[in-house]
Amino acid sequence: MARHSKLEVLNAMHGIGVVPVFYNGDIEKAQNIARSCVAGGIRVLEFTNRGDHAWEVFSSLDRFCAAELPDAILGAGSVLDAGTASIYISNGASFIVGPVTNPDVAKVCNRRKVPYIPGCGTASEISNAEELGADIVKIFPGSAVGGPGFVKDVLAPMPWSSIMPTGGVDITEESLRPWFEAGVCAVGMGSRLVSNDVVANGDWSTLESRSRDVVALIGSIRGE
Repeated sequence: MARHSKLEVLNAMHGIGVVPVFYNGDIEKAQNIARSCVAGGIRVLEFTNRGDHAWEVFSSLDRFCAAELPDAILGAGSVLDAGTASIYISNGASFIVGPVTNPDVAKVCNRRKVPYIPGCGTASEISNAEELGADIVKIFPGSAVGGPGFVKDVLAPMPWSSIMPTGGVDITEESLRPWFEAGVCAVGMGSRLVSNDVVANGDWSTLESRSRDVVALIGSIRGE
């Protein structure tokens, strides 16, 4: 069962503005990634359903967060079907993210009051996802779909939409400023934030400081 309410999750995503996207089959490394991001001010974390027995690692990570990082909001990404969504929700996922939109996943999430952030690539897909109850939609891959210009064009006739791009988002101001000035509510960020070299070297202080810098940069761009 999710430890955080739907409203808390959505407000945290909007407020912080960045969601780290990562997978690691080594539970100790996954714990250190979570700890470093939270220490840097990013408490919403997306663990992706990528490797063998990924849900088991997720379950252990959720228990760790519950005990050691109670403010952390842990969700599952790369979820394509209702069965997988149910597994992760039963193991504590506070939100579900998918690269595509699946009405059956939406039903499972709505029934359990868990936010569903589905992948979309057109204005019609965004509208359809919102009809299914999605409060935030993910455009994926963000750079290939059309970048910040796509977001700006969609929000002109649909200003109520909350859009989170993932894919092609970097930690620099040159990358982040156009997205937020176009009107995104948050960005998903994978290897540009949780980079392979940092994880391989166990350089957790770098990940913490990088997380803190990204949060500060987003706040500055927003004028906070």
